[in-house]
Amino acid sequence: MFMLRSLSKFVFGDGSKESIVEISQGQLYLVRPRSVKGYSELIFKDAAATIRRTGQEFQYQLVVQRAYEEGEEDLLEEEGGEDAGVDALGGDKDEKTFLLDEGLQFRTDVRSTGETIFAWRDLSGDVGDLWEFVCDPSVKPETAALFERVALQCQYERKFRRSHENATEEDLEALAYFEEPIPDASPIASPVARSPTLAAAPAASELFPNTTQENMAKKAAGKGQVPQQEDPTSAPPAVAQPAALGTLAEAVAELHLFDFPSGTFVLQDAKVHATVTEIGNWEYWLHIDGEEREWLGQPIVEDINPVFNYEFKSFIFNHYLDDGSAYSWLIRFKSQEDLEHFQNGVMQALWEHLNQMKWQKAKDADREYVLEAFQDLTMEDAPEAEEEEEESEEEDYEDADERQKSEYYDEDESEDDVEADMKDGGVNSQLAVGYKHDRSFVVRGNKIGVFKHTPNNHLQFATTISNVKTPKGKAFNPTKVMLHQEDQNMVLQNLDNPNALYRMDLETGTVVDEWKVHDDIPVKVFAPENKFAQMSNEQTFLGLSGNALYRIDPRLAGNKLVDDQYKQYATKNAFSAAATTERGHIAVASEKGDIRLYDRLGINAKTLIPALGDPIIGIDVSADGRWVLATTRTYLLLIDALQKGGKNDGKLGFEKAFAKDDKPQPRRLALTPAHVAQFQHETKAPISFTPARFNTGLDDTETTIITATGPFIVTWSLKKVLANRRDPYSIKRYAEEVKADNFKFGSDKNLIVALPNEVDMVAKRALQRPTRESIATPSRVGAARRSGARGSYLGRNDIVNSPY
Repeated sequence: MFMLRSLSKFVFGDGSKESIVEISQGQLYLVRPRSVKGYSELIFKDAAATIRRTGQEFQYQLVVQRAYEEGEEDLLEEEGGEDAGVDALGGDKDEKTFLLDEGLQFRTDVRSTGETIFAWRDLSGDVGDLWEFVCDPSVKPETAALFERVALQCQYERKFRRSHENATEEDLEALAYFEEPIPDASPIASPVARSPTLAAAPAASELFPNTTQENMAKKAAGKGQVPQQEDPTSAPPAVAQPAALGTLAEAVAELHLFDFPSGTFVLQDAKVHATVTEIGNWEYWLHIDGEEREWLGQPIVEDINPVFNYEFKSFIFNHYLDDGSAYSWLIRFKSQEDLEHFQNGVMQALWEHLNQMKWQKAKDADREYVLEAFQDLTMEDAPEAEEEEEESEEEDYEDADERQKSEYYDEDESEDDVEADMKDGGVNSQLAVGYKHDRSFVVRGNKIGVFKHTPNNHLQFATTISNVKTPKGKAFNPTKVMLHQEDQNMVLQNLDNPNALYRMDLETGTVVDEWKVHDDIPVKVFAPENKFAQMSNEQTFLGLSGNALYRIDPRLAGNKLVDDQYKQYATKNAFSAAATTERGHIAVASEKGDIRLYDRLGINAKTLIPALGDPIIGIDVSADGRWVLATTRTYLLLIDALQKGGKNDGKLGFEKAFAKDDKPQPRRLALTPAHVAQFQHETKAPISFTPARFNTGLDDTETTIITATGPFIVTWSLKKVLANRRDPYSIKRYAEEVKADNFKFGSDKNLIVALPNEVDMVAKRALQRPTRESIATPSRVGAARRSGARGSYLGRNDIVNSPY
């Protein structure tokens, strides 16, 4: 999104091992037509083929890696010791590497069944031995054609020691090998058809010049492949450009549009003029026009979800129409200098729009922090404890949708009862997960549903606490809840009384105390004394107003605010969220987007993390305080609070202040623009994340992040994020909006999800990589209601007031 600070590692042929192109699904065979060892051997049943750079200029590798299913590496570890999974994944038996040289005699063909085959010589084998990669049937012809073209371009560079951009079509054709046909591998069952994965990075036409979808389709057709014809995505009409007060950036570039049917970016115009202009009142405008038409114009706001891809000199962003439609565009620049110039302009425009101050007025350290937050850089390695593979889960999961939904009303309830309850306007709004006892609590209007966690990871309805009301008998709908004192109590907030909180005794299901915090200081946010406080009999907890941080002690007579544990700021900080570590260190976020780290109450923050500009709606902290996780509406921010180097080396930002010129290391977690466009194409709703959380447990290391947007649950693998993987998140779509979500305590394997009228416990492995199919297909849990089957709703007979 922001300024390009270092380009050397991303330019073509610089020694980076980043992938250039990939076939994500296929099978690898070793075929020996003349060998006594056997005609054919299946090496990898499920594999991915990738073309990578090496550390030497003009040298490239063809790499085939075995693909592991979720949890498979855990099983390896369990069978062979704690290092087995890592050794297996890194060993030669799970990765085959070949130098892309003309001597490989790399060739391609198409089976009569439609699968594309890539083949090349086994240089270490007998005469005639071949490696064969059989593409999955879901691999599109144009993707396979692109892979072949890149392989030829890489061979050209190795042979002639110069860029492939100098090569003609005839030069590349001369490197193609046609002398011998590819022998069939021994009889196999065709791989199961799967939906193609959406491009997580620039795909197809933006990888190399002259590689448009049309050209690839022609090439595929010439080989007998007939691409499936669907209506391509068309560019919407452009909006007129407002009068400009000044120009921040301009460049000449190519313009590509993300095509929903094919899942690729398709060239729209080979030469456009793109500008970033200031239009007044902290508003900025992105406009693109070509020689024959205006392509688009839109304000520069956080919803455009800008991503700068240094490797392909590309700027990818989202474009929204008034009707809620979303498109994903890609601008490909002619040079890295053009990209850097344009990125500077977009960065300045977005930051000034969000902060309503000039970029030049920001402190140097703050600008540096902002720049790093939006750089595509790999983070430092995590400690060994965080690198360990996840423990294998012994349970053999059934279909999560079939067996894990809750029984939210009893068998005697009629459909009319359900309809009547829904018409009352009550929907699930909040979720509290028990730590001490296996219970989850779901707030629905002025009712609270209670659910047991069974040993085999079901949710079982226990009871409903109905008619929540104050000790004086006034009914209210809890707006925030927190489990307290060994999960025996629940702290409730009532917006009608902002200076007080209420204690519900969960054994009786009644509100028994009203705690007046202060006559003049409201309670905007409250949080536990430490991360696992609800497992103990700890009485105190934290409270926040818009500009004050304090401790609440319910045992005090009169007002419950502890006077000597109170820190108030003169400025309006607009505090919005708080979280604590196991040791009781405190992270506080604000609507301005900044984050403060405290080692205790009543003093100034040890560390102030600058704002990127977006309001923070939720915050979480790892138990050890190493990782801070902040949620904005359109992205998450993962911050490494560990100091590296200097006098405070090894200390956390909670304990010691970072040096003036050394800010915490940030990482922005966002959906790719293509996925954002696909999400909105399906749901017509903008991205709006729920507060993200780590999995947590007394003896568990944080491995996974959970959040939701609209009907989608999204989980990020922390391990993949730290490894800078391009596929760090998985999703599951429901038929209705996800209202609240969290992990089951002590595990990252099970997720608890509150929908408007249902509660679901789902296995993490039920989430999938984002594909056209996984984005478009709702879970059957939501479909049950539409089909007239019994769902999991609060019904009339559930509204009881019995203890559990």
